[in-house]
Amino acid sequence: MNTDLLQLNIPRLDSRAADFDARLEARLQRHSLSAGPVHEAVAEIIAAVRERGDGAVLEYSRRFDGIEADSVQALCVERGRLQQALAAQPAARRRALEHAAERIRHYHEKQKQDTWSYKEADGSVYGQKVTALQRVGLYVPGGKADYPSTMLMLGIPAKVAGVEEVIAVVPTAYRKDGMVFAAAALAGVERLFTIGGAQAVAALAYGTEAVPRVDMVAGPGNIYVTAAKQQVFGEVGIDMLAGPSELTVISDGSADPDWLAMDLFAQAEHDEEAQSILIATSESHIDAVAARMARLLPGMPRRDIIAASLDRRGLLVLVRDLSEAVALSDRIAPEHLQLAVAEPAALAARVHNAGAIFLGHHSAEALGDYCAGPSHVLPTSGTARFRSALGVYDFQKRTSIIHCSPEGSRVLAATAKKLADAEGLPAHAASAAYRL
Repeated sequence: MNTDLLQLNIPRLDSRAADFDARLEARLQRHSLSAGPVHEAVAEIIAAVRERGDGAVLEYSRRFDGIEADSVQALCVERGRLQQALAAQPAARRRALEHAAERIRHYHEKQKQDTWSYKEADGSVYGQKVTALQRVGLYVPGGKADYPSTMLMLGIPAKVAGVEEVIAVVPTAYRKDGMVFAAAALAGVERLFTIGGAQAVAALAYGTEAVPRVDMVAGPGNIYVTAAKQQVFGEVGIDMLAGPSELTVISDGSADPDWLAMDLFAQAEHDEEAQSILIATSESHIDAVAARMARLLPGMPRRDIIAASLDRRGLLVLVRDLSEAVALSDRIAPEHLQLAVAEPAALAARVHNAGAIFLGHHSAEALGDYCAGPSHVLPTSGTARFRSALGVYDFQKRTSIIHCSPEGSRVLAATAKKLADAEGLPAHAASAAYRL
């Protein structure tokens, strides 16, 4: 692949251009998973796993991942082996994993919600009971890279929430250094299965002879994994439908162009469908960042992936001012928003839609990927308009508590009867009236 940036044809958009809206929407290319060949293929896999259990899981794992095993149980890694993998890590790497785990746990402990109640004057008690899910399944992606960080970002919030049993699935063959296993030990995973794809999601959702049925499936994956999560939702809970990773950077020209070039590369190297967008108020600053990207790209080990990502989905956008930059970012609703500006806190206060906001020149998005503390499992594809980052609250249920005293019941029954009569629901009215 030609890694000269000028040959990649990364679009430069000007917000003042007549065709700006059309070109922006074409580049964002948000896809539907509700129909098409991917939907159909995943539906077939789910149906097979639901009907044939372990046999179907093995069949698809052999076909897609080249896994050779006599049983799914043979692909199960128990807690003891996970602990062995942690103990076998080189000292420096183990310290890094433990430091990241400590920071992630510290952050998420502040998210934990507790049961609450209040008592009214008539003796009635109302409240909310908060309980953790009993068993969850974590999908930790693999393929172009291993992601021990994702294991920590998923498992630690689940355990902080109080989840009794955490099951993990890791696709394809795992690396010999066992770093994902080591992270699973730190995250509190009880069992790990080396299976992936839609068949792993289906196994977690419906249960098989070897894989226990879970209450929720959480974690990112490829388009087949995402489609599978969409199709099993309702049978099992899911965290979100995650698409390719995204970074939008807003710059006022005060950031080092080398830093911004590498920040955009860091996002692009995830895979060819990742999206890196720079929104800037200065054309000369965009020129400087583009020049640094052209100079730095040939030396990047994952330059082919970076080049493909920038070519397919990258954007360099010129806007009039920071107010327009924020409005455009809110329209994109990016997974990650990096505010490379002189006064980031003031600008962040004006942002409505972003999975995570990184303030200032020293808050590189890459730090959030590993060890800042908040989970890096974030809403993508514009869903930050209504979805939050994964957290402890995703693994907890809230149950309403209603305990009416005799006096309180009489007061409520009179109101309920009137409303039930108005709605034409006589049994409701009678049920309330019995308490009068």
